[in-house]
Amino acid sequence: MDSVHKLLNIVLPLISLFLLFFFLPAILLFKISNSISRSVFSENVSSKIVLITGASSGIGEHLAYEYAKGGACLVLVARREKQLQEVACKARRLGSPDVIVETGDVSKVEDCKRFVDAALNHFGKLNHVVNNAGIAPLCLFEDADNVEDFTPIMNTNFWGSVYCTHFAIPHLRKSRGKIIVIASIAQWSPIPRLSIYSGSKGALVSFYETLRVEVGSDIEITIVGPGVVDSEITRGDFMSKAGMDGFPVESTEGCTKAIFKSICRGDRYLFEPAWERTIYFWNLLCPEVIESFSRWRLLGRPNNSKSNRNSGALKSD
Repeated sequence: MDSVHKLLNIVLPLISLFLLFFFLPAILLFKISNSISRSVFSENVSSKIVLITGASSGIGEHLAYEYAKGGACLVLVARREKQLQEVACKARRLGSPDVIVETGDVSKVEDCKRFVDAALNHFGKLNHVVNNAGIAPLCLFEDADNVEDFTPIMNTNFWGSVYCTHFAIPHLRKSRGKIIVIASIAQWSPIPRLSIYSGSKGALVSFYETLRVEVGSDIEITIVGPGVVDSEITRGDFMSKAGMDGFPVESTEGCTKAIFKSICRGDRYLFEPAWERTIYFWNLLCPEVIESFSRWRLLGRPNNSKSNRNSGALKSD
């Protein structure tokens, strides 16, 4: 078997270069024409049933407003009922014909089943699931007092999305619906103090890329990689403690408008803002450059002493 691998090590790169040389122009032309077509014939979400987790603030809240403007019916999920009710009231004023509120914790499998069941019991179907709920820890990994404190991060950011998706898939197949995954640019860019957060988002992206193969054309999956967005996570002293003073912060409204358009187009991926796609390519082609820059820019600052390293987990919903 070792000889087979040695042969493949030589042959496969040559075959790949040959195929790229001849077929890449045709593939790019197809992708461009397909993108234009999807932009022209984007989805009308009127009367669609949309479940959004982490809907009490931030990206989840403002995506609810974008869907409401399009006439969608909403199932809003988060832990904080008062904030959810306020979002629901505004969504109704913006044009949503019907909104229901479900409080609970996406890290609990029984709550996720209840969210999906509530949507089916009330509306009879489900068209979109927006997996948005998340937690962002801010801590150098080596400074953690108890490594088990990171468990809730994976439970919320990864398993919370997986649980909801598991219960929603049979109904999304029937409606030929969509799954929207709010990941992060941190998954493609090594940002100090966000190692566990980046790991949870990386797991999320890998899972949904594989799931996309499993479900085929029955369910569309859009994976979103937002940058630094104005939200509960980034407000206060988060940016200074993260060493990210001066980094451009995008408005939540601007980010969610771009995400909503991407969802309606049926995009596979979205980097928002678009310029952050360059970070992905730099990290793919020259990871050493990105690593060195992150270490210098985010760790080499005088105010990042040991006493300023740690911060509690910040909730996004």
